[in-house]
Amino acid sequence: MNKHPEEWLDDVPDPHAEDDEDDEIIWVSKSEIKRDAEALKDLGVKLIELGKNALERIPLDDDLRAAVELAQRIKKEGRRRQVQLIGKMLRARDPEPIQIALDKLKNRHNQQVALFHKLEQLRDRLIEEGDDAIPDILGLYPAADHQQLRSLVRNAQKEKAANKPPKSYRKIFQYLRELAEDQA
Repeated sequence: MNKHPEEWLDDVPDPHAEDDEDDEIIWVSKSEIKRDAEALKDLGVKLIELGKNALERIPLDDDLRAAVELAQRIKKEGRRRQVQLIGKMLRARDPEPIQIALDKLKNRHNQQVALFHKLEQLRDRLIEEGDDAIPDILGLYPAADHQQLRSLVRNAQKEKAANKPPKSYRKIFQYLRELAEDQA
């Protein structure tokens, strides 16, 4: 089975040829594996810190949910070991749906905080400017009762001038919050 010199080149792989993706081996460093494991443990800690109602909204299987609930009851060193176990359990599962659900919970909280800040600014503006700011509020919330808003603003201004407890001040915020919730 002698080959002619022209046929020798057929056996040499071409360095510029594209390799099949199936043949490619992806090497992962030990440090990267540790970083991934640490990230999953951090995800487990976030799950442990959730309240019972928030935890019910996260898509977890029964074993993982039981492990998280147990970790919520454990203190000190046992908790650290339980966090490691939860991290190990998460490595065997797809953490993406869990992370997405956590992000949604956090985003909902951030949106609510932003809304409350906006309502506080509107309330402060109403008290400072009085009747001049009411048309702007009616533009934002058409369902608002002009007369009720006006009386709340006047009462809040009187309370502020007399150094009384800010009862109407709080009522304005509650009323604006109700309007915002009804509009949403």
